[in-house]
Amino acid sequence: MSLFTPTAAWKQEEHGMFADMVGRFLDDELVPNLDRWNEQGLVDRDIWDKAGAAGIMGGAIDDAYGGSGGGIGFDAITAYEQGARGDSGWGYSIQSIVMHYFSSFATEEQKQRWLPKLISGEMVAAIAMTEPGTGSDLQAVRTTAEKDGNVYRLNGSKTFITNGHTADLIVVVAKTDKSAGAGGTSLIVLETDGAEGFRRGRNLKKLGMKANDTAELFFEDVKVPMTNLLGSEEGQGFYQLMKQLPWERLLIALTALGVIDFAIAQTVAYTQERKAFGQRVMDFQNTRFKLAEMKTKAELLRSFVNDCIARLEKGELDAATASMAKYWGSETQNEVVHECLQLFGGYGYMMEYPIARLYADSRVQMIYGGTNEIMKELIARSIDV
Repeated sequence: MSLFTPTAAWKQEEHGMFADMVGRFLDDELVPNLDRWNEQGLVDRDIWDKAGAAGIMGGAIDDAYGGSGGGIGFDAITAYEQGARGDSGWGYSIQSIVMHYFSSFATEEQKQRWLPKLISGEMVAAIAMTEPGTGSDLQAVRTTAEKDGNVYRLNGSKTFITNGHTADLIVVVAKTDKSAGAGGTSLIVLETDGAEGFRRGRNLKKLGMKANDTAELFFEDVKVPMTNLLGSEEGQGFYQLMKQLPWERLLIALTALGVIDFAIAQTVAYTQERKAFGQRVMDFQNTRFKLAEMKTKAELLRSFVNDCIARLEKGELDAATASMAKYWGSETQNEVVHECLQLFGGYGYMMEYPIARLYADSRVQMIYGGTNEIMKELIARSIDV
């Protein structure tokens, strides 16, 4: 299994070496803990420190802030390799997104202050966008950040927040000007340690992704220094979110490809061993045709994802193409996992087999990061010009 196509334009020798290193790390530190993490509802905190020490995070961040100074392809490799181990519990993708917010929009002081701690794993990040009554419509957020002397007072609530229970640093989408529509939205960075008025709600019970702590967050007159406004100007939050959404959506496609490769490999191994009516399940024409279809879909997605990475490396990945990757990748992931589970028969319904967990984990890929219906609307707008 590999993220790369043979002709991937962005791949260099160091990318292959990095992929091998990430794979070994995940095999040693992540894979043995998957069942336990799913049972306890979150990953162990020390996985972040270990990932930081191993150099897993920050591959695309400038070395002045503790990163490796490479391109976005290094972050893409980590996301794919995690998916290729059948995991969606470790919230690495959110960590990557927040680092790129800071790399792109933070002041120099903010970069020096936060990026090294995120890269090392000293801090775990979350993004607080979604509210109980607001999902994909980010312009309609009701959480406010009102000036009070040299601080903002945060008031509101968020839900479905990935890494919500473990996060030390939360990028909060809030209104700094309620009369300005999208232009009144800002990103406020909250450091949770000692933040009075900040409260985490329950660890939400989900259909899948059970190892990923997903929380409700509450802000009641939480004082945040004005220096924690992301960037140097209020009202830039919506722009900042939109500029980073292509990477967020490509991350979902990368995870999808990794999960697809893992699911196919698991299914091939099972059908080669399992016998029915005196022969291997693999020897039935239906099995072989289904696997042929799935493998073809995987290779088509791999080519598309590699093209998207190359475009993003050049700063040329537009919103519509990223939306296609997210929509097509997540749809394909669900189709493939569905077919793989079917080939497992009754055992595919048993949670002792990873394919059952993948089936539950995959469903949300078509919802978060913008629903696939929203993706289709964005794609349609690029056609109807």
